[in-house]
Amino acid sequence: MRRLLLLAPLLLFTAGCGVVQSSEDEATDAAREAARTAGQRLYSQRPRTAEEVGRAASGIDGVEVLRLTGTATHDGDGIDVLVRTSGSAYNGWLDPQRVTVRRCFAVRVSPKSDWGEDPRDVDCPDGRPLTFAPPPEPPRLPYEELRAKLPRVPEGGRVDEADVRRTLAALDLDPVIRTEVKAESGRVGVLLSVRGNGFDPQDCLLARVSPGATEVWVPPHMQRMPGEGGCTVGNALEPAPPPH
Repeated sequence: MRRLLLLAPLLLFTAGCGVVQSSEDEATDAAREAARTAGQRLYSQRPRTAEEVGRAASGIDGVEVLRLTGTATHDGDGIDVLVRTSGSAYNGWLDPQRVTVRRCFAVRVSPKSDWGEDPRDVDCPDGRPLTFAPPPEPPRLPYEELRAKLPRVPEGGRVDEADVRRTLAALDLDPVIRTEVKAESGRVGVLLSVRGNGFDPQDCLLARVSPGATEVWVPPHMQRMPGEGGCTVGNALEPAPPPH
């Protein structure tokens, strides 16, 4: 009788709160949230191949990439990344044991997907996680060569855009390096850049050939961040002030 009296408040509390979520369900929710966070980190409007997306996903802590479907983010429905994540929860104050589960989810990476889109629950396939080779190192930008070979025009002289373009062609640059040349107000600006990943500072060189001065420089770190406009030929002609 005494035991029933002790259990009565607990039973009334449980009934008043409705169905209590199990610790396994809570752990599964935590694993799902980890997959959702991975999808948010992979979200981007920049075109990428399945290899690039898979490599990025595999670099996220706690995420295993098990399968990739699709060839590129901007082809068809984009890329489905099947990931395995883990989540943990405690049984409760009566039995404070930690429960950990591993679950699989499909994360869609496409310009049509929404940021924070819910991952889909899927069965975990057999097999080991996929591995990805490190990305190729970007080519070195020829700072010294460019500074040595760009034409020097004396004060009062005229800068020849064609001469600048011939100098760049003679450098025999790696095809990955993008070049841009623009003439304006008697000066010629030059941009050499390699494609960035959309997150880290971009690699670029700027140069300006003016009567009496030929300059080559790397913009400050902050100006080379995505969206800052430091790696543009316009910044070579009219350099933005350095960040404070």
